[in-house]
Formats: sequence, C-alpha cells, structure tokens
Amino acid sequence: MSATRTLTAAALTVLVVGASSIVAPSAAPQPAPPTPDAIARQVQDRNTGRDSRSEMRMKLYDRHGRLRERAMSLVSLRGRGAPGAAADAPNGDRLLIRFTYPNDIRGTSFLVWEHPGADVKSEDERFLFLPSLGRVRRIAGAETQESFVGSDFTYEDIGGRELEDYTYAFADGVSPPSASWTPSGGGAPREAWRLESRRKDASVEFPRVVSLVLKDSFVVVGADIYNRRNEKQKVYTVRRIDQVEGIWTVMDSEIVNALEKTRTELAVVSIDYNVGLKESDFSRRELERAAR
Repeated sequence: MSATRTLTAAALTVLVVGASSIVAPSAAPQPAPPTPDAIARQVQDRNTGRDSRSEMRMKLYDRHGRLRERAMSLVSLRGRGAPGAAADAPNGDRLLIRFTYPNDIRGTSFLVWEHPGADVKSEDERFLFLPSLGRVRRIAGAETQESFVGSDFTYEDIGGRELEDYTYAFADGVSPPSASWTPSGGGAPREAWRLESRRKDASVEFPRVVSLVLKDSFVVVGADIYNRRNEKQKVYTVRRIDQVEGIWTVMDSEIVNALEKTRTELAVVSIDYNVGLKESDFSRRELERAAR
C-alpha cells in the first residue's frame, strides 16, 4: 500500500471467423484469470516510470477530531529490471521523503533502499533523520509496522514491503472474487479483485491485509488491515486516482484506525514522472543535506 507504487493490463480476445458466411463463428475460450501471486507481482511491478517527484499534504486527526497538518516532498527511483527503469538504475527502488511543514517536524527525512531478494542479507534498509537529534537512525525490520511519524500509516506502508514476506489468496475463498470500486467524487464503477495477503511471520502487528486491486491498472484502491487478534483495525480508502503522464496515480487517500479512533489523509498536490533523478540523489549524505 505504499504511496510510491501507484501496469495497465490489456486482455486480448481472439475471435476466429469461419471462411463461410453461413458458418457461425466459434467463440474463443476466455483466458484464465490471473493467480493471486500473479496479481501481487503485477501490483509490485507495474510501470510507474523511471522516477518521480511529488509534493504532498498530510492531515492527521486524533480521537477528538483535532487536526494537525504536514507538508512533504517525495522523490523516488525505480530499481534495475522494473518496468520503465533506466539501464543504470540501482539494484532496488529508492525513496526519499522530506518534511517541509510545520516547523516542529521540518527537516525530518526518511530514506529507503530496497534490496530485492528473500534472504536476510537482502533486507531493505530504512533511515530516519531527526533534526532534534542531529543524526540518522536506522529503522529495524521489527519496526516497519510502527507508526510513520505519528500518522496512521506505517513505515512499511510508506516505504514498501517485501513481496516474499507474504502469501497470497483470493479473499473469502472465491476465485476470483467479484468486486468494484467507485471514486468518491462519482463516476463509473471499475472492476476489482479482493486479494488477501498473509504475513509469513504471524507475530507481526498486522499479519493480514485484504486489498482491493483494480483489474484494469493493478492499482490498490482499498485495504482492510487486521491485527494479531484478527480484528479489522485499519481501513485504507483511495478516494481519487488520476492518469498523470500516462500513469495511474493515487491522488487522494485516507487510512482510518477504528480502534484508536484516529484518521490520516494523504493528498498529492503535484507530481511529475521521469524527471532525471539518479542513484546519488538517494544517499545518506543527501538524506542529511535535505534535512538542513
């Protein structure tokens, strides 16, 4: 459910027509639906360009309805082998977030280096720079499902998750389940899959997620997030998606924590793709420089 992994799939139907006009054409067999694992892979690998730069606004509501607002910039770079990635791209995606408002969080920055692979040595690296401490803190793997700077999103939501850490199935045992999504502002409903993801390590805080994935673009537009007691603790909802430079992009979303009675909204103010970023823009030195 990352804010940065936001492939358009086309289904080809072949119609074979008989040579004689008095022979009825036979309908081609329908293609088999994709497997849950294949859908998860498409969500992970869909084309989001070589890189991107965006400005975002975050609104945080506490249990009493009190509002705090934050502004941040986000830059991302796709890793080698990803659709649209440059030939000299790093081995894994890169992400850098810089908070610019308000003053009490201004300068706080978050850096992610993804390392594809299932072994321990290839675990993704996450770094948080806190200006008040004047140093970089590494976010350990055990902390990835903790709150991201006080919001209802987690470090994993923002920085991405390892595909291999989860098993996948169609939700409710229906293959494939029938679902749809309609933008909150209105419009035609769009068909979707309900995909269940279960963490292989069941001891984590949120081991189960049921996501709503659009069939035409593999964008995740909703998710029910369950805690260790199998209670639906959080609900992620996408309210609007736009096609920006040919890429379907989540523009407005929210996540609600039903148990804590809190809510976080995230909106994209502006975004550009393929702006020419390079690996050196995502170094630890850049993390600290950006935070000053």
